[in-house]
Amino acid sequence: MTVTSLPAPGASPDMLPFEEAVAGTPLHQVTFVVVDLETTGSNSAEDRITEIGAVKVCGGEVLGQFQTLVNPHRPLPQVITVLTGITDAMLAGAPRIEAALPAFLEFAAGAVLVAHNARFDTGFLKAAARATGARWPDPVVIDTVHLARALVTRDEAPNHRLASLARLFHAAVVPDHRALHDAQATVDVLHGLLGRLGGLGVTTLEELSGYSRRVPQERRRKRHLADGLPDAPGVYLFKDGAGRVLYVGTSVGIRTRVRSYFTASEQRPRMGEMLRLAESVTPIVCATALEAQVREVRLIAEHKPPYNRRSRHPEKAFWVTLTTEPFPRLSVVRQICGDPAHLGPFASRAAAQDAVAALHDAVELRQCTHRIPVGRASPSCALADMGRCPAPCLGTLTPADYAPIVDRTSGALRGDPGQFIDRLHHRMTDLATQERYEDAATVRDRLSTLVRGLTRAQRIAPLARAALLLAARRNPLGGWEIICVRHGRLAGSTRSPRGADPMPYVAALRASAEDVFPPAGPTPAAVVEETEKVLRWLEEPGVRLVDVDGEWSCPVGGAAKFAQLLDHGLDRSQPP
Repeated sequence: MTVTSLPAPGASPDMLPFEEAVAGTPLHQVTFVVVDLETTGSNSAEDRITEIGAVKVCGGEVLGQFQTLVNPHRPLPQVITVLTGITDAMLAGAPRIEAALPAFLEFAAGAVLVAHNARFDTGFLKAAARATGARWPDPVVIDTVHLARALVTRDEAPNHRLASLARLFHAAVVPDHRALHDAQATVDVLHGLLGRLGGLGVTTLEELSGYSRRVPQERRRKRHLADGLPDAPGVYLFKDGAGRVLYVGTSVGIRTRVRSYFTASEQRPRMGEMLRLAESVTPIVCATALEAQVREVRLIAEHKPPYNRRSRHPEKAFWVTLTTEPFPRLSVVRQICGDPAHLGPFASRAAAQDAVAALHDAVELRQCTHRIPVGRASPSCALADMGRCPAPCLGTLTPADYAPIVDRTSGALRGDPGQFIDRLHHRMTDLATQERYEDAATVRDRLSTLVRGLTRAQRIAPLARAALLLAARRNPLGGWEIICVRHGRLAGSTRSPRGADPMPYVAALRASAEDVFPPAGPTPAAVVEETEKVLRWLEEPGVRLVDVDGEWSCPVGGAAKFAQLLDHGLDRSQPP
C-alpha cells in the first residue's frame, strides 16, 4: 500500500468536514480525490476489488496519491488478467479489503470524490464498506462521464471513454486499466472539463454538483444552429422564425459559445424557453473583445430582446444636478443640459433620491422645489424653523449670500467630497452610539449610494469631454488591440498582426473611425454602460495612450479615493 501526501499550499493540513466546506465553495478551493478501481468483474454484489488508485488535488495541484493492490481471496478471471496485467501471484501478498478500505477512506476524508463512470466505483466501495462494517461517509460524487456527455461533442471525441477523453485533453498519463494510472489520467480530464465549465459560469461546487443533467431532445435537435458560425470574438443574436431578436450575447469564440447553449451546461429556465423559439443565429465578428462588448450593449438597447435582463433600457438612468436659478437646489433629472455640477447616473429614481437625502444631511441647501424669486418674501418651511435651511424664501437672503453654500456643494460634486463624507460618517457613528441602529443604517446606505454616484460622474465626465482618445494594448496572441474613443463613445477598433508596425493601423483607425458630435451636456455621447466598459478597458494593466485630443483626468481628491471605505462597509470608527 502506497500513500504520498503533500499539504495544500497555504492550507491547514486538517481538511474541513464536507458539510462545512461545500456551500458556495469556489472550485479552486475544493479538494477532489479522483479514484479508480480494478475488480474481478462488473457486479459489485458478487465481484471484489483488486486494486485502488487515487489522486488528491486542489487548485490544480497534486496533494497526494494512494495506491494499493487488494487480495480478493479468489482466483482472477483470465479476461481480467489479460485486461489489467494483474495476476494472482501479484495479489497473494496484498492486504485484504478490511485493511485497504479504511486506509483509502482516511486518505479521501473530507474531499469530493471523482471517478470516471462513478456509479461503478462507488458501487464497489459501498459494497466493500457494508461487507467490512465500515461507515460510508457519503461524500459528494462527481462523474466525469456525465460531465463529458454534456461538454464534449462527437466531432471532438468519438466517445466518452477515458482513453478518448485523455487524448482530447492531452493527459500526461495514458490510461491502461491500472488503477493509479487511470486515476492520474482522470485528473487531467477533470481539469479539462472544469476549464470548459469555468467559461460557462460554473465556478462553485454547488453549481458543479447540480450540473450534469440530460439535455432535452428538442434542444439537441437545434444544435445545427451553431454550424458554420465563426469561431472568432464577436456578438451573436438568437432570432425567432419572424426574424425578431430574442437574445443577444457576446463571446471570444462565437461558435463554441452558441454550441454550449445546446448542451447540459445551459440550465437557465428562461434560456430553455428562448431556445424553443429560436430558429436562427446571426453572428457579428468584431475586431476586439471590447468592440464585442460594446456592440452587445448597443444591440440590446436597440432591439430590447425579451430574454436579455440587463441593458434593455439605458435611457431610464437618473442623474442629480444643481439647478441653474438664483437659489439653486438639487434636482433628480433624466437628462442634463449645460454643464452643471452633477452626480450619477443611478439605476432608479429611489437611488437618486437617496443620494439627494445624503447631501441634504451634509449641506444646508434649500429642499423646496418651487422657484424662489429674488427679494420676494413667502412663508418659510419647517426646515427653516429647525435651522436646516437658510430660508431664501423669507426674502432676506441674496443670491450672493446663498452662493457659498452652492460653491461648497459644486466643489464637492466636481472634486473632493471629503468634507461632506466626514459629516455623514460622524452622523452615522453618533446614531450608532445612541443605539439608533436603523437610523445609522439608513445614513450608511445613503452615503454608499452618494459615493458611488459621485465616483461614476467623476470618472465618466472627463472621457465624455475628450474629443479623441487613441489607446492600445498588446494582444495575448500577438500584435496590438487599438481603440478610438470620441466623447466617451467607442468610435472604432482594430488589431495589428504579430510583428507588424502598429502605427499604420493607428493612422487608419483614426481616419476611418466614426464621427461623433459633442454631447450637449457633461454626459457621454453613448449610453453610460458603454462608456464604463471603455473606461474599464483603459484602466487595465498594459494599456498605452497613443493620442488624446483634449484632457482626460479625474480629480486627485475625488470620490474614487473613498472606494476602499465602501468596500469595508462604511462602518469604521474613524472617518476617512
